[in-house]
Amino acid sequence: MSLDRMVFAFAGTFILISLLLAHFVSPMWLWFTAFVGANMLQTAFTGFCPLVIILKKMGVKPGQAFN
Repeated sequence: MSLDRMVFAFAGTFILISLLLAHFVSPMWLWFTAFVGANMLQTAFTGFCPLVIILKKMGVKPGQAFN
């Protein structure tokens, strides 16, 4: 799996988990959803993503978006 797909998979997984937690545990978990969305938005404009740095150090092959 390429770096790009891993980033999208992580973001999607975190959003779905936080939505489930907000529904079943506490609506405060929506702040986590907002954090993930804000991180995705800033990554779109700056190209900086902390997860990309971590995954590159782990040896994941880059895709097209994060070179």
